[in-house]
Amino acid sequence: MTAPLTPETEDQMVDRQFDELLEGYLASNHRKKTDIIRRAYDFAREAHRGVRRRSGEPYILHPIAVARIVSAEMGLGSTSICAALLHDVVEDTEYTVEDIETHFGKKIAELVEGLTKISGGIFGDRASAQAENFRKLLLTMSKDIRVVLVKMADRLHNMRTLGSMAPNKQYKIAGETLYIYAPLAHRLGLFEIKTELEDLSFRYEHPVEYERISGLIAGSEAGRTTVYNSFAAPILERLDAMGLRYEAKARVKSVYSIWRKMQAKNIPFEEVYDLYAMRIIFDKVEGETDKETCYRIYSMLTDLYRPHPERTRDWIAVPKANGYQALHVTLMGPDGNWIEVQIRSRAMDEIAEKGFAAHWKYKIGGDKEEESELTVWLRTIKDILEDPDPNAIDFLDTLKLNLFASEIVVFTPTGDLLTLPAGATVLDVAYTLHSELGNHCIAGKVNHKLEPLSHRLSSGDQVEILTSHTQTPKEEWLTFLSTAKAKTRLRKELRRERQPLIEKGQAIFDRFIDESKITLNNEVMTKILGTYHVSSRDQLFYRLGSGEASIDDYLNVNTSRTARSLISRLLRMGGFRSGQKKPAPDTPDAPKEKPAEVIDTKKPYRLTFDGNGGRNFVLADCCRPIPGDRAMGFITDFGQVEVHSLTCPRAQVLKAGYGPRILAVEWADKAVPETFETSVHIEGIDRHGILSELTAKLSNDMAVDIRSLDIRAKEEVFTCDITVKVSDTAAVDTLCRSVLKIKGIRKAERLNKDITDDEN
Repeated sequence: MTAPLTPETEDQMVDRQFDELLEGYLASNHRKKTDIIRRAYDFAREAHRGVRRRSGEPYILHPIAVARIVSAEMGLGSTSICAALLHDVVEDTEYTVEDIETHFGKKIAELVEGLTKISGGIFGDRASAQAENFRKLLLTMSKDIRVVLVKMADRLHNMRTLGSMAPNKQYKIAGETLYIYAPLAHRLGLFEIKTELEDLSFRYEHPVEYERISGLIAGSEAGRTTVYNSFAAPILERLDAMGLRYEAKARVKSVYSIWRKMQAKNIPFEEVYDLYAMRIIFDKVEGETDKETCYRIYSMLTDLYRPHPERTRDWIAVPKANGYQALHVTLMGPDGNWIEVQIRSRAMDEIAEKGFAAHWKYKIGGDKEEESELTVWLRTIKDILEDPDPNAIDFLDTLKLNLFASEIVVFTPTGDLLTLPAGATVLDVAYTLHSELGNHCIAGKVNHKLEPLSHRLSSGDQVEILTSHTQTPKEEWLTFLSTAKAKTRLRKELRRERQPLIEKGQAIFDRFIDESKITLNNEVMTKILGTYHVSSRDQLFYRLGSGEASIDDYLNVNTSRTARSLISRLLRMGGFRSGQKKPAPDTPDAPKEKPAEVIDTKKPYRLTFDGNGGRNFVLADCCRPIPGDRAMGFITDFGQVEVHSLTCPRAQVLKAGYGPRILAVEWADKAVPETFETSVHIEGIDRHGILSELTAKLSNDMAVDIRSLDIRAKEEVFTCDITVKVSDTAAVDTLCRSVLKIKGIRKAERLNKDITDDEN
């Protein structure tokens, strides 16, 4: 065990960390405003004196680490560094924003205030705390993007030190990082930070897989280096002959990206052929634009190697929405595999790695094109935030649409260019152009051909919107919209049209609350929404106001069993005002509710079976995990533990939106007394009788219950998806090994329906 450091040694360690921060800042091209940075450090150190992190180290090391990320990894200057050093002072100590302004000026105080609002504050009772935090985070963007960049650095350091947290906290923090912060980093162009956030989240959610893939990457390094050198040698020779000053290097795919590809494609590590790419970064050539140099290098590469006809990506002519510019070409390597080459100028590379942080200029000069691109995005974010009463999960889903979608580019009839998420429809274009166009859209002309509102567009399409003054918005339109802006604008219009009925329903509801003597809070409201199977207050009020649902039975608790159940739950959690009598059941044999289990969220929850079909949990319908899967628990509105696979998209939303209700879970050690459905994907060389052999192996030899079988053969190759009932993941592994012994079968793997390959 390591002996604790003496106060003197600890102080020296802290000073050394700060000195390294200063050294990095002095080596940058920023103005050398070290005096204010040192004052901010002294102020923060004194404010946090005696406070320690969960890991046991002095708390001041955290602000210093965040400031180092802001300086070294984002390239920001003294104002941002000071804000990073001071970012927890107002929230965690007795100092106020006014104190910060007195000592460091208005700008730094505004940044610290923005960071404090993100971390703390009073949350409304209409959204989860996490969702409300994300709203605050995004609202700060329009004032000063540096608030978000410092917050990103704060999250990155928290992820780097996540090991000291309890398992359920790790799931919660890793989940919201993967769901929101990594996409946000992507949208801001912070590629390196986005990649690290993804890998760190994956490391805590899937530690075994993380270590396995990391080991495979390390083990294949020698072979990769040999192939890369053989591929790169003639390219480097030609680049030298062209007289360019350049840097060329191999970029290995991240652990998380490799795992996603393996899951999405159902392939082993050895079949991930785009494991690495070559990157060429050149210095500016006198008398030549960067675009011209990129195309010259591209021409040279395609003279040397054969390009893939469908894998050239020109993000110079049409940059990505986050400002990324580069020319990508995929070439046939000497080993017969495809290798991607990325061509960038030095300026393009800086923006690619550090995103908007690399070139964001305050009040002076600045790149007008880049600023306008960021402004367009911020305007879209503000459209999302205009919704005054979003359901927390709807809000996160809508935000996710705008953060992390593959992009397509379409054109208006006048030649204007629109960048939209992949999967965008004619109606998305209409709402992107103007709310009124969307509200009255009846169809579109795509490449001069008439198409319906729901028609999904492809890159390069020309789209003309057709409208009618008699058209009105429909709720079913939400099912085929893909852009955050369109969904927000449609919801806003639907709410405006429904407002009279919503107000009528609210009056009915308020009368019920008053007559029932219920004290309304967030938890009570959640129970009521759950009783009506709606996700927001507006939906409840609309159903009541339109007559789709009735609350009359609830007004007399002696005539409604549903009312007794509802009010019983409200009593258990203190929903009735003090001094009021509890409603009595109408009959002596009225069903008595079982007291809710008290669950300790700080330790793993053990998933058990009683052998008679009973469990202390329910399996989520969205992913249907089986014993042995990496899983997490979610405490539902009714106190049940709902188990999700960690790869389930819904689980990502829950972790991001309802962190305090997330549980680390572990399956019981003893044999599972029941079976569960799962699917296995099989591939092989077709031959007469192979299906009969396969079914006999499963049904007769292994006594496996087959629930469905879908087999397709094309010429000599067949694929088969088979649904079976098994006890756990070990049984699936045994089944796959047994099936692979059948002559002609080349692959047998459990089918993972949760993961999609979202790479370009």
